[in-house]
Amino acid sequence: MTGFLFLKKVGEKMSFSSEVKEEISKLSNLANKNIVKYEFLGYIATNHITIEKNKLKFSTENEYNINRFGKLLSNLNYPNYEIEMNGRNFCITIPVPKLDEIENKNNKIFLKNNIIEKDLNESDILAKAFVRGAFLGSGSISNPQNTYHLEILFETEDNAHIALNILKQYQIFGKILKKKNDYSLYIKDGDEIANFLALIQANKSVLKYEDIRVLRDIRNDVNRKVNCETANLTKTIDAAVKQIEDINYLQEIGELKHLTKALQEIAKLRLENPDASMQELGKMLQIPIGKSGVNHRLKAIQKIAQEKREN
Repeated sequence: MTGFLFLKKVGEKMSFSSEVKEEISKLSNLANKNIVKYEFLGYIATNHITIEKNKLKFSTENEYNINRFGKLLSNLNYPNYEIEMNGRNFCITIPVPKLDEIENKNNKIFLKNNIIEKDLNESDILAKAFVRGAFLGSGSISNPQNTYHLEILFETEDNAHIALNILKQYQIFGKILKKKNDYSLYIKDGDEIANFLALIQANKSVLKYEDIRVLRDIRNDVNRKVNCETANLTKTIDAAVKQIEDINYLQEIGELKHLTKALQEIAKLRLENPDASMQELGKMLQIPIGKSGVNHRLKAIQKIAQEKREN
């Protein structure tokens, strides 16, 4: 099967990663052959490329992505590619390309750093095209509602470092992690992920990403405040329960009447107003006092009750 293939999955909600890939797959920037070549090199540097019997195969679940890859091949004069379905995956198979920038060793694609890095250092456009191709090839990004995580999987460590060095030029700092059969370039900072999306020209996705981040931050801030208020309320209730226990104990043993008038007054108000805060209790006194004054009197009652229990 040759040419472009679209398969709509009716009723299936797209992930944030798929939305980003759809957007950049539709970019109209394929007239420049060098841009096409470096986006293609980004694709084939990733771990979604397999080589067998001198045939290169690219696999993806994303229909926009497979068509983007097909357009790159056509522009690079590889029109006789095949597209087939393998389970949920779209697959394109072509002979291993003969490009000066790549080397096929042990059925792995190695980019020739001396050629690649020279071109990338001299051209901002080519550097961005390479990173865009790598993300399309095997990139993923978590929904920012849940977590900040972007990852691209590469076939070799050298290929991963080429992408990492490009990102550093734009103040985007990722890390490389060795996995079982490949190398993960990942970013966990929300600002840097937003900058990455801008770098690969996913402009609509940047706006959506930032909107989601703002809502998430507001939600988290509200949750923090609610949790803090709940914790403070719990502490207030626990303290009031303990104060009432001490007052009732002193009353049971006949010691409450021996307290000073100031302590008796605050004890009576606490029993009558178990839910009141210290500040509220202070305002109820015949001669109002502040929160610290109320706390001092209740601490005095607590100390007397403790001493009586120990004797």
